[in-house]
Amino acid sequence: MKLVIINGPNMNMLGIREPGIYGNTTYDALCAMIRAYCAEKGVETDFFQSNGEGEIVTRIHECYFEKADGIIINPAAYTHYSYAIYDALKTVSIPTVEVHISDIEKREDFRRNSVITPACVARIAGEGVNGYLHAADILTKRCANGHQG
Repeated sequence: MKLVIINGPNMNMLGIREPGIYGNTTYDALCAMIRAYCAEKGVETDFFQSNGEGEIVTRIHECYFEKADGIIINPAAYTHYSYAIYDALKTVSIPTVEVHISDIEKREDFRRNSVITPACVARIAGEGVNGYLHAADILTKRCANGHQG
């Protein structure tokens, strides 16, 4: 089983960016944590981070041709307005879990809306970096139960 973990703008600045909201875990430490957690379950992981919307869309398309079993995506600021990312996820029909480190429902008004959620099988918000592990569990269970798309 292969999961692709896609992170959007400013996620490369974890540990630096607003630690009171996003914590002190760096992006590299986050990737290492997810990689180790998934490896224990026999799950292959691939990581991608971009500050550019088009690059994220292209990476989602590549997931289809690589036959990825699931996508974990933190679209970051693109959550609130990127219909291009929404369309890409709908196009590839790969089970996707949307993850947010903070609880977007308890933040600024503009952050409360996600145009990405309807393209996903689940959304996790407010669990900190452990939300990524929760997302991995959802997708591995889903695949084990034979669910596709």
